[in-house]
Amino acid sequence: MYMLTFEIANTKKKTCGGAGGQGLPKFGGFGGDGGKVIVIAKKKIKTLKQVLQKYPKQTCKASTGQNSDKFHLLGENGADLIVQVPVGVLVHKPDGSKEDLNYENELCVIANGGIGGNHTTNFLGVKGEEKLIGLELKLLADVGLVGFPNAGKSTFLKAISKAKPKIAAYPFTTISPQLGVMEYEDGRMISVADLPGLIEGAHQNYGMGIKFLRHAERTKLLLYVLDINPFQLSHKYPERSPFETLLLLNKELDEYGHGMLEKPSILALNKIDTDHSGRSVETLTDLIKNLPASLDQVSEDLHPTHLVNFDDILTMSAMNNRGLAQIKDRIREVMDVHAEMRHSEEMEKAKALSKYENVHKEQTKQQLV
Repeated sequence: MYMLTFEIANTKKKTCGGAGGQGLPKFGGFGGDGGKVIVIAKKKIKTLKQVLQKYPKQTCKASTGQNSDKFHLLGENGADLIVQVPVGVLVHKPDGSKEDLNYENELCVIANGGIGGNHTTNFLGVKGEEKLIGLELKLLADVGLVGFPNAGKSTFLKAISKAKPKIAAYPFTTISPQLGVMEYEDGRMISVADLPGLIEGAHQNYGMGIKFLRHAERTKLLLYVLDINPFQLSHKYPERSPFETLLLLNKELDEYGHGMLEKPSILALNKIDTDHSGRSVETLTDLIKNLPASLDQVSEDLHPTHLVNFDDILTMSAMNNRGLAQIKDRIREVMDVHAEMRHSEEMEKAKALSKYENVHKEQTKQQLV
């Protein structure tokens, strides 16, 4: 048998493929193969708790293959066990590999069943695979807050929602995703995730690394939160200017891939209350708007291979509630514009497919005539 084990958040399950049925050497009968354990993504499953409720013992077993007998020399194969999980689940396998199930009906075989008894096994059914796997559900939110530690993401989330993230004046106060909801006067609600801070090398799993970046994959829009002041994570890292910090953040998302730079994006320059003259914000904004020409002002090792294309660059002081209303409105506008663009593209594709099918039908009719 094959057994599946999973965790909530990291849910562990023991999975067992079905054992093969016994053969019948007297008549040369073959036993049926054991069933497989298959994990499939389904939109109707919303949480890993639902998976645990169905398999409270955290063990999933596929069916055993049927034994051969003199009336049925070929035993029937055991039924596969289909384990339904939420869309967005990451399956951690025992060998360290991972399977992303990001779409409806995406699946992966977790454990194979044993082969049925036959002449190669001395007509003895073989035991199925037994494996312990982890199921991790990536956070689903409309907006993901990205930025280096202490940029002000948690302060922003607290200010625009009822979430209560931990806030302090030192890095890594957010060590797990925090979710809040922005509410609008017309009843519209947009979910926002404050995700653990990135550091240099995050795409290689330094710091919170991949644990953060996986959650950002499922967001519809990224809000980059950038401290307009110089930033230094620790004495092990050099002090970075705000412009260098932004380029490093861009570089980390670029190196990680998974379409991060293609997502709709807004840049929020935070802590403008510390720039009394406004010159720091003006200089920084000019550098950003003049990319890629302004790259020649920083070291080449800070240059991203691809540059993020911001839908807008805004300023705020999350601590003092300055500029937050404008950012909330702009997030909504940008999300709606991109949603309409996606809808138009899908309609065009559907029209093109329909036209092709009609032409193909007409050609088929002519050939028959």
